[in-house]
Amino acid sequence: MTDTALPFERGARIRADMILLRSIMYFLWFLILTAILNLGFLPALLLPRRIARFGARLWCRGQLWGLKTIAGLSYEVHGDVPPRGVIVASKHMSMWDTLALFVLVDDVTIVLKRQLLLVPFYGWYAWKLGFIFIDRKGHASALRRMTALARAAMQRGSSILIFPEGTRKLPGAAPDYKPGVAALYDQLDVSCAPVALNSGLYWTGPAGFLKCPGAVVVRFLPAIPPGLKRREFMTTLENSIETATAELIAERRC
Repeated sequence: MTDTALPFERGARIRADMILLRSIMYFLWFLILTAILNLGFLPALLLPRRIARFGARLWCRGQLWGLKTIAGLSYEVHGDVPPRGVIVASKHMSMWDTLALFVLVDDVTIVLKRQLLLVPFYGWYAWKLGFIFIDRKGHASALRRMTALARAAMQRGSSILIFPEGTRKLPGAAPDYKPGVAALYDQLDVSCAPVALNSGLYWTGPAGFLKCPGAVVVRFLPAIPPGLKRREFMTTLENSIETATAELIAERRC
């Protein structure tokens, strides 16, 4: 049977097939590396936190290496990575964000939804690392608990990573910033480093299975100093992240 597709159509079809194949190969790498390190570092759950942190960073670096080598997906860092002892507020589009920021930001404690604590292995290691699990329906009590745990994390020299919208957003979706980041900013009295990125352009398909080749850009934006009123802070944070994210989405396409 003769293929009547135009050359550009055949090219697009071949590219789509290659993306699918490389995504499957990366998924196998993801499973193998996860199984090896999860089992190999089980004793770390009973050892000092730094051992579990080493294992977690090793896993993240291994996944980023697999994405680059197998799926052709690398990344670029723009701006200055914030120092320890600040709030890092990042746009959230995919699992890539957590992998990369855990490696890029030195000793970061991540705010996560409480359901992730129940995930075998992942939840165990996240608990050992001192990650902060919050109940989205807990309202004021949940915010107080989050703030207390974040203050304790900062006292041991950690930064706090929070995704202000609380969940992943598709590129171009309307923003929906939650009050949790403002509570941290008010109570901790430290600067907040906004982060824009465009990982959602490359981490696509059902459940983000497809990994398009290219380079994710993560942009660390100028820090917001402490002391702003809550409304001014939230407006400044949202405008900063959303403006930069829109620019990154417009510049790059899968």
